[in-house]
Amino acid sequence: MPNVLFAALPPRWLQYEPPLRAALDAAGIKAHVATDIPPEEVDYIIYAPNSGLTDFTPYTRAKAVLNLWAGVEDVVTNATLTQPLARMVDHGLTQGMVEWVTGHVLRHHLGMDSHIQGQDGLWRTEVPPLAADRPITVLGLGALGTACAQALAGLGFPVTGWSRSAKDFSGITCLNGDAGLDLALETAQILVLLLPLTGATDNLLNAERLERLPRGAFVVNPGRGPLIDDEALLAALDSGQVAHATLDVFRIEPLPVEHPYWAHPNVTVTPHIASETRARTASEVIVENIRRGEAGEPFVHLVDRANGY
Repeated sequence: MPNVLFAALPPRWLQYEPPLRAALDAAGIKAHVATDIPPEEVDYIIYAPNSGLTDFTPYTRAKAVLNLWAGVEDVVTNATLTQPLARMVDHGLTQGMVEWVTGHVLRHHLGMDSHIQGQDGLWRTEVPPLAADRPITVLGLGALGTACAQALAGLGFPVTGWSRSAKDFSGITCLNGDAGLDLALETAQILVLLLPLTGATDNLLNAERLERLPRGAFVVNPGRGPLIDDEALLAALDSGQVAHATLDVFRIEPLPVEHPYWAHPNVTVTPHIASETRARTASEVIVENIRRGEAGEPFVHLVDRANGY
C-alpha cells in the first residue's frame, strides 16, 4: 500500500482529503494519505509550492512529486528535487480558464465597459465589429492556451497562436520563434498571455513588443505576472497604444494597494481567479498518476526540467 504525503497548507487538506479518498476508492487503490508521513516512508508527494517543503533529499523512496498547481516555476529549479515532477493539467482548471478568458475577451470586443460604467444618460451608438473582424493572438499554446484559442476560434474570431516551438492546431494560425512572435503581435487587437514563466519569457511583453501591437489593442493576462514589463505597460496605457489591460496575475500578490495598476482608469485588476485548481477534478488527475506509478506505467504531465515546464 503506497504512502502518499499531502504537502500543502492546512486549509488545502480540508478541501482535498474527501475528494482524494473518493478518487482513490474509484480507482481501486488502497493508499495511506496523510500530512505527516516520515520522509523515508513516502512513495508519492502531493505538493503545493507554498507548502514550506523545500528539501526533497530525505524522500529517498518517493516515485514522483505531483504538483497541485499548473505553474512549476517555484519548484522546478530546486536542486534537491531529483524525483519526477508532474504539473497539474486538470480539465476543471482548463474549463475555468476558458470561461474567464472568453468572458473578458468578449467584454473588450463588445465594448461592454462603456455601457456598464456609463449609465449617465448618454445614448452611445458605437457598434463593435463582428468577431471575424477582430484578430486575437494567444501567446502560449500549452493545454490552457490551446483550449482558449480553440474556444475563441469557435466564436468566429481569427486566432493566431504563438509558442516557442512549432505547433499545429486546426482553425488557429500557429506561429513560433522570434520572427513569429513579431507577426503574432502585429495583428493582435486583443492579446491573451498564457505562457509559462521561464528565463526566456520574463518581461516578454516589453516596450518594444507593446509598440508592435495595433494601436488601441487590449491586453489580457491570466498567465504569469512577470511576463509583462509593468512600467512599459503603464506607459503604453498612458499613450493610448494599449486601450485597456485586464490583469489577473502580478509580480507581487496580493497586489500592493499602492501599485499604480489599482488607480489606473484603463486597468482591470482581478485577484488571481482566472482559474483555480478544483479539488475534485485535480484529485482525479493526481490519482491517475499514482495508479500509473503503482502499475509501472509512465507518468503523465511530466515537467521538462530543461525547458522549465
